[in-house]
Amino acid sequence: MSWKWFTREGTRKTLAYLTRLDAWGVAWRSYSEPFFDSCGIMRDVVISIMATLAEQERISISERTKAGLQRARRSGKVLGRTPYAVDMDEVRKRQKAGESLRGIARDMGVSPALLVKRAKAN
Repeated sequence: MSWKWFTREGTRKTLAYLTRLDAWGVAWRSYSEPFFDSCGIMRDVVISIMATLAEQERISISERTKAGLQRARRSGKVLGRTPYAVDMDEVRKRQKAGESLRGIARDMGVSPALLVKRAKAN
């Protein structure tokens, strides 16, 4: 396991997860950071420091992502999927004529779930 990806939830949760592993009799070792393992007197200290750094990394990634999204919005970029134009009157008419929702969705090039979602919204 790579230490970076074990958890970025902070010191307390990291130590809680590792305590659980210890209670289950699971010994562990990081292949990317060989100085991390389930033994040694400084284990909790080193893990606490690394868990704090990992949590800060998670916060930094989140902040950079949010800043990038804001920058994209300010520059006029439209985020998210392109909305599908679906004529719900046509869908209802075809359903009354006995067509299945799945068949209507296939003909319109959309998913049945999208039609259900649009029907609930109207």
